[in-house]
Amino acid sequence: MFENVNKTPLEDIGEFGLIDRIKSSVKIHHNQTLLGIGDDAAVLNPEQKHVVVTTDMLVEGIHFDLRYMPLKFLGYKSVAVNISDILAMNATPFQITCSLAVSNRFSVEAIEELYEGIHRACDAYKVDLVGGDTTSSVTGMVISITAIGLVNPEEWVGRFGAKNGDLICVTGNLGAAYAGLQILEREKKIFLENPGVQPDLDGYDYVVERQLKPEPRADMIRQLHELAIKPSSMIDISDGLASELLHLCKQSACGCRIDAEKIPIDTHTWKVAEDLNLQAITMALYGGEDYELLMTIRQEDFEQARMISDLHVIGYMTDDIGNCHVIDSQNQLHPITASGWDTFRSQSKD
Repeated sequence: MFENVNKTPLEDIGEFGLIDRIKSSVKIHHNQTLLGIGDDAAVLNPEQKHVVVTTDMLVEGIHFDLRYMPLKFLGYKSVAVNISDILAMNATPFQITCSLAVSNRFSVEAIEELYEGIHRACDAYKVDLVGGDTTSSVTGMVISITAIGLVNPEEWVGRFGAKNGDLICVTGNLGAAYAGLQILEREKKIFLENPGVQPDLDGYDYVVERQLKPEPRADMIRQLHELAIKPSSMIDISDGLASELLHLCKQSACGCRIDAEKIPIDTHTWKVAEDLNLQAITMALYGGEDYELLMTIRQEDFEQARMISDLHVIGYMTDDIGNCHVIDSQNQLHPITASGWDTFRSQSKD
């Protein structure tokens, strides 16, 4: 895919030439960014707020497949997943750094396409690209993004504040990103067996976009702030609803009970489940990469929370520590297990 035919090899411009190209397209959005790319380090002014920092690494062949992941989308997604972590702390993202390792199979133009996606995400979420690093890789591509956010000292939220009786809420809908991944993997398999066959993605646009270009829920954090609702605990749904629920319960020393019929699932996800003979509820519980927000709120905040149209109450926390269950349509209880994404368990063992 990246044979560098009529493309500029990275060695022609070198690391500093590449950095100059990246720097020339960077736009600064915030006064808190005093100095960005071009020096030994960035200089930031947190303005008496708490600083929230997160780092995420994406490795080719583990986290993304360039046979169906366009570089522009990859750049956007690499920023989005880190912004989602900042939002899950009830904080506002302000800056990112980006470190990149690439092999010589990537051209200058390919890297510029990647950074076009990064810049688009920075513009969409008003964050500043303030630094990073570039280096060579023996094989493939590795992207590491660090995101920096700010939050008022009394407003940050962790995973550990939920109490017995708190309501469990999720934003948006779940399972769509996993559905999109299944469609992309299906089409990749068909292409590898029959290279002349074009991918058939008609009718799957929504779920494919949820996989390739997730949108972190900055809008939800704004609405919570406007309604003066502070979640008692919160986490973003990157590894699947079940896995994230277990994180909240463990950190908060609680149990939980959720209603399967109240888990929001989009009609496009139901269609994929039907087409591929999968269970939509399983996709929603264990699929991952939706980058929606899972939170708990106090019961006294319920009436205010109802004003947020895309926030759904799916259950409640209990004082039965470690016992986490989902109730099905026949009122049967099923234990929630951690079957979401685990990068180490997902590797084959030689």
